[in-house]
Amino acid sequence: MYNDHRKGHKFDWITIVIFLLLVGFGWVNILSASQEGVVTDYFDLSQPYGKQLVFILLTFVLIVLILSIEAKFYERFSSVIYMVSIASLIGLFLFGKNVNGATSWYAIGGMTIQPSEFAKLATSLAVAKYLSDIQTNLKTLRDQLRSVLIIAIPAMLILLQNDAGSSLVYASFFFVFYREGIQQVYLIFAVIIIALAIITLKFGVLITTIVAAVVLAGLYIFKKKKKPSILQPLAILTICIGFSFGVKYFYSSILKPHQQNRISLWLRLEKDPEKLRQMKQTILYNLNQSEKAISSGGLFGKGFLEGTRTKGKFVPEQHTDYIFSTVAEEWGFLGSSMVVILFVILLTRILYLAESQKNQFSRVYGYCVASIFFIHFLINTGMVMGLIPTIGIPFPFFSYGGSGLWGFTILLFIFVKLDSNKINEW
Repeated sequence: MYNDHRKGHKFDWITIVIFLLLVGFGWVNILSASQEGVVTDYFDLSQPYGKQLVFILLTFVLIVLILSIEAKFYERFSSVIYMVSIASLIGLFLFGKNVNGATSWYAIGGMTIQPSEFAKLATSLAVAKYLSDIQTNLKTLRDQLRSVLIIAIPAMLILLQNDAGSSLVYASFFFVFYREGIQQVYLIFAVIIIALAIITLKFGVLITTIVAAVVLAGLYIFKKKKKPSILQPLAILTICIGFSFGVKYFYSSILKPHQQNRISLWLRLEKDPEKLRQMKQTILYNLNQSEKAISSGGLFGKGFLEGTRTKGKFVPEQHTDYIFSTVAEEWGFLGSSMVVILFVILLTRILYLAESQKNQFSRVYGYCVASIFFIHFLINTGMVMGLIPTIGIPFPFFSYGGSGLWGFTILLFIFVKLDSNKINEW
């Protein structure tokens, strides 16, 4: 680690080196996924790899800027940064550019900027600021609602822009709330809600009602302490039935057809063989090609620029959301495992550093960073392997795009800066 005795700063070089490895290897795979023929100019701005290389060079300028700003700035101006971010999301409804059905970009000259990628770091700062306030107590309902409101506002704005994947990332903040003392019952409640939704979609309202009734009856009968009034389990059962009907209505009337089809395929809801075959040929085309590319890599992979499915462009948008399939095909199971291990080390390191902070703001922010990276990593890798429904969110430091790369970089290096300042907080 580099130690600046004059300023008392100590940057965590383990985190920085892992970041450099991920960004460098990410660019190598973008080159593989987007190159056509022999590469003669790595800065060819007509190709994704050329643009991404420019984005990476600008990233180092961002890093220098972030690390040169006083650490206290991020805490003092967190509310301002959050409000600017919210304003940028609202502005998309007036000035945004529609790409693939989502109005999530500003067109500036010849490039586009996606505010949602920066909204995550702004929300992290706001959450850290609020939870570190001496008057905040997550045991109280008032502060719980205010904390949820901080993440709900950007999540809803992004959802209204038809970018459900990016809005889903905001669920990661509940890991932070749990670390900071929110009652465990909320996590249990969340698991129950997810289970009820899946059972409803898979088996219908009647089966869901029966399952809920049996579970509640069992809990009531075998409760060792004084049994509550029979009205309590009946009230809970009524809520479960109402929620089940709500899930069916939301699925059939609110979700768009392509979203319904993705969930239908994931849960195997479609019974008509012919329609199922047609859905697989259209909706699951990307996933099927991704799975074939991953399996063809074998143990050691086909080698750099030797992936036949990657070179043949079988996987659409392989340099963005499906970039992990390129990693698996060209570098094999061993190369993919190394990427996974690097991410695990990065997450573990961030959590370790977060726990060592003397300042609650820095600790909470560190947990926000780790949670966001974890959700992105989990969803993206699960998506390309068919373990979860297709959700369009980038693979951190690998997927092509300046907004994503810069957003993740700023998110991480603000924490590196905060961590470097802890020596001055004794």
